[in-house]
Amino acid sequence: MKKNIVILTGAGISAESGLKTFRDNNGLWENHRVEDVATPEAFARNPELVHRFYNLRRLQLNEVEPNAAHKALAELEKAWQGDFLLVSQNVDDLHKRAGSKKLLNMHGQLRSIWCTSCDAKMNWENELTQTNECPRCRVKGDLRPDIVWFGEMPYYMDEIYEALNFCDYFVAIGTSGNVYPAAGFVQMCPQAHKIEINKDASLVSSYFDEQWIGPASEQVPTWARKILNS
Repeated sequence: MKKNIVILTGAGISAESGLKTFRDNNGLWENHRVEDVATPEAFARNPELVHRFYNLRRLQLNEVEPNAAHKALAELEKAWQGDFLLVSQNVDDLHKRAGSKKLLNMHGQLRSIWCTSCDAKMNWENELTQTNECPRCRVKGDLRPDIVWFGEMPYYMDEIYEALNFCDYFVAIGTSGNVYPAAGFVQMCPQAHKIEINKDASLVSSYFDEQWIGPASEQVPTWARKILNS
């Protein structure tokens, strides 16, 4: 019988490619408080600072490559016989570059911008400032990073909840368990076998049936081979 699987990935999987995680132990990123760079209020207050913050993060994508964990998930997707959905909390493009197709970036993407004037979303590779005009509507100053900030609703929630409701396996990889609603996904699929792959225990580890502790680049390929052979 075909089995359905939902996989959730967090910062831990991309950290092994060299991407800095959003928060360090002090709750900072590049010496900025989350409240200063990742809320709608922060953007309204100081758009130049917010643009500079995300421009640096976008630029860093040119310096990193998908690691073995990203590649293993792309290969698992190709080989899986049932429904497959990869949900990422990350805003990088490493899953896409590794070959993942059935992918939802619930928190947006660094290489995408959103025009709040015409509501268009477009690919964007370069720096973004208040002086840029929208390529679609030509309005200047209404472009922002296509990132879900704190206080905003993540993307694709209806699709994600539907997949969780019917999945046979739920797998969380490199997640901290402290960012909702993603941290609550493990409790939304009571019928699923729940697997956590993490460098350390998360805040929601007790809800999982099975833990694989160690670096994602080592544990994910091993787990993927095991589940394909089971």
